[in-house]
Amino acid sequence: MGVAIDAACDVPQDFLERNDIAVMPIAVKVDDERFKDDRDPAEIQRFRDRKLGSRSHSAETEASSVEDVQSLFLDRLVKEYDCVVCLTIMATRSPIHDNVIKASFAILKNYRPVREAVGRSGPFLMRVVDTRNIFAGAGPAIAETVRMIQAGKSPAEVRERAAQVADCSYGYMLPRDLNYLRSRARSKGDRSVSFLSSMLGTALDIKPILRAHRGETGPVGKIRGFEQGALALFEYAAKRVQAGLMVPSLSLSYGGDLDEMRDLPGYSRLVRTCEDAGVQILESPMGITGMVNVGEGAMTLGLASEDHVAEF
Repeated sequence: MGVAIDAACDVPQDFLERNDIAVMPIAVKVDDERFKDDRDPAEIQRFRDRKLGSRSHSAETEASSVEDVQSLFLDRLVKEYDCVVCLTIMATRSPIHDNVIKASFAILKNYRPVREAVGRSGPFLMRVVDTRNIFAGAGPAIAETVRMIQAGKSPAEVRERAAQVADCSYGYMLPRDLNYLRSRARSKGDRSVSFLSSMLGTALDIKPILRAHRGETGPVGKIRGFEQGALALFEYAAKRVQAGLMVPSLSLSYGGDLDEMRDLPGYSRLVRTCEDAGVQILESPMGITGMVNVGEGAMTLGLASEDHVAEF
């Protein structure tokens, strides 16, 4: 069994390599610069080195098309695996989930001669899971999918568990630049960040804490100052870890150098809390798609937990 993810799912490169996870890329165009967001660290660094984050609110992004997904599977994955679990960011925010579903019909229709040509017999299966989250919020479902596969679970069991974790996943985002976030949102027809709130937030250094959960996104708190916002998020996450997570994994992504994130207040305590509880922290640079949509310097955090009310 193998795993494929959408490039907007923020997980570390070494985790992808260690578990041989395929990435369905996103094409990004900023002015005359073109990037392929496939979570390649060198490409992420090239984006940052070109200092495109501050002017990429007008960027064009294009998720893997139906044809792209078909090619990835028929050219590679059906030859290597008998079943592949595909995890995508929330279907309410991206067409990639629908594209994978549409592509699956052609893949399942045409895989047999491809597999026979490389000496593979038997059927090929696809299982598609909407993580109902975004960026680091998709991390828990991906980590649990890998764990279930390594435990030898069946495709049906893996998909059922991944969907259950997706329903219980909470993704949080702390942006640095509200004006950037508003401009990017407006360019995509999203009016959720109003002009007044972005202007007041910038003037008073008020940062919203945004939450993604079960396919919906919205603000759940506001904090003065990015560092205080990070402290509030880390303290919240530490409390959830102590209360017990559904998956022993917590995801963090940051739109910049990870050492900057590690210097934020509350980070060290969260790390110690996770170590004491046996919870793995998956830290990764935010992908190009994330930085384009929410701005450089933003932080996202993902965990899976029983239903609860977060207070910030």
